[in-house]
Amino acid sequence: MEKRNGKAWLYLLPAILFFSFFMVYPLVDVFIYSFEEGYNSASQTSFGIGLYNYQYILRDPYFIQALKNTFILVIITVPLSTGLALLISLGLSSIQKLRKLFQTVYFLPYVTNTLAVGLVFMILFRKTAYSDGMINVLINLFGGQSVDFIDGPYWAKMMVLCIYTIWIVLPFKILILTSALASVKQDYYDSARIDGTSKLRTFGRITLPMISPMLFYLVITGFIGAFKAYSDAVALFGTDLNAAEMNTIVGYIYDMLYGDSGGYPSYASAAAIILLVIVLTITVINLLVSRKHVHY
Repeated sequence: MEKRNGKAWLYLLPAILFFSFFMVYPLVDVFIYSFEEGYNSASQTSFGIGLYNYQYILRDPYFIQALKNTFILVIITVPLSTGLALLISLGLSSIQKLRKLFQTVYFLPYVTNTLAVGLVFMILFRKTAYSDGMINVLINLFGGQSVDFIDGPYWAKMMVLCIYTIWIVLPFKILILTSALASVKQDYYDSARIDGTSKLRTFGRITLPMISPMLFYLVITGFIGAFKAYSDAVALFGTDLNAAEMNTIVGYIYDMLYGDSGGYPSYASAAAIILLVIVLTITVINLLVSRKHVHY
């Protein structure tokens, strides 16, 4: 038995070394950097150890704005994208003709370059001197006034960012949920039909519990992905996200490292640790909730 365990650890050794070198070591390094005050990356020196970096980050208006934007994005896009994906997956599962064609069409945004999709959204929503954009044309047809969704008010920009994010993540969720729905045994539905159970009750008592592991997986990965959002905002509003008031936490970390005001790895590390704590907390809460509502 001990010989088998030794052989198993030997097989796991490359993965353990890879994980330690590329995951554990950088995390520990970032954690140390976050407490080093006045760290100079050139001389590898600092003034001391303390909580100043965290105090600075939590008072920085740019970080507060990025935190606000990220939470709004998470709260809006994760439930909406998951709910829409479930509705579309149910529709795809209920049709027979052209099902594969529709599945391919819905999956196209997932394999399309993010910046290319962002350019299309800019054409649709941006108001210029020559055109108000296709969306504003539709708004005008119904008697509304044109809105600059890209360079205009904050609520308009946030709405476009949420729509864009949902559009990007929807195909993957549809793919997962369509596969989950296909895995539900037909015998359950046949039994419910014989008992005269309504479709709504069948969905709540059979379909939803059976696909709950996949729904939980999508919610968890959706939260993590939304908290890591950055390229979506860049695709729509350019690289100067602070000026557009549309920065995210990951964007703030990048700016602190490489942006015009960059060169502050200690501040970036503190922001990264705060992001880690937020994501870890939400993940733990979801895991606790899943014990009662997820059926394996």
